[in-house]
Amino acid sequence: MKNIATYARWMGVSAVLSVLAACATGPQANPLDPLEPFNRGVTRFNDTVDENVLVPVATTYTRVLPSLVRTGVSNFFNNVGDVWNLANNVAQGKVQNSAQTFMRLNVNTIFGLGGLLDIATEAGIDRHDEDFGQTLGYWGVGSGPYLVLPLLGPSTVRDAAALPVDRWGDPISHMNDVAWRNSLNVLNLVDTRAKYLRAGRLLDDAALDKYTFTRDAYLQHRRSDIYDGNPPDEREDIDTKDGKGADGK
Repeated sequence: MKNIATYARWMGVSAVLSVLAACATGPQANPLDPLEPFNRGVTRFNDTVDENVLVPVATTYTRVLPSLVRTGVSNFFNNVGDVWNLANNVAQGKVQNSAQTFMRLNVNTIFGLGGLLDIATEAGIDRHDEDFGQTLGYWGVGSGPYLVLPLLGPSTVRDAAALPVDRWGDPISHMNDVAWRNSLNVLNLVDTRAKYLRAGRLLDDAALDKYTFTRDAYLQHRRSDIYDGNPPDEREDIDTKDGKGADGK
């Protein structure tokens, strides 16, 4: 979650890492993850923060607030997110998805008490999550190597470079009241983490190598997102020299 200066630093870091990725390989390097030593180190840091800060806060959040209230919070942030979803669906030329997202946004905002109630889903209007990283991938920009970002978690070089644009597209980031803006960002973070508490525990118990499992699941999920759940049968290898990735065209 972040300010403009932070995004600028991330852009610089992403550019440097993309260059390093071309060199940080060996005969046994995973072509999807040439930065694995770096990524594992960042993952350990993120796990420490998660276990000591986010999990306790999210656990308290679920115990204190009733399920109905938490659902309203999630619905509100989903509705706010549909503003940027709409922009990216339009940018990708997805006419039907754009129309449905536009309808969702209006129905939930007007009839759902500003998005606290998800009337659109009950009416059968699907939600289409899209971000700028997906838009870049849709138009042929390769994902580049897998990259774990401090505090932000799994990503790719392309998606990390897209973060500043995604942040700009978040309506909450344009709020003038800093206290309210920061409070909403923290609430969104806690609410999101709370939804995955059980999944996180299952992953800790089931995965022999949590890092590898998370990486493979993330890359597969992102590639599926690019193609709206219907990726090509054959997966292309990442070319770390020109940045073309599995979801490049």
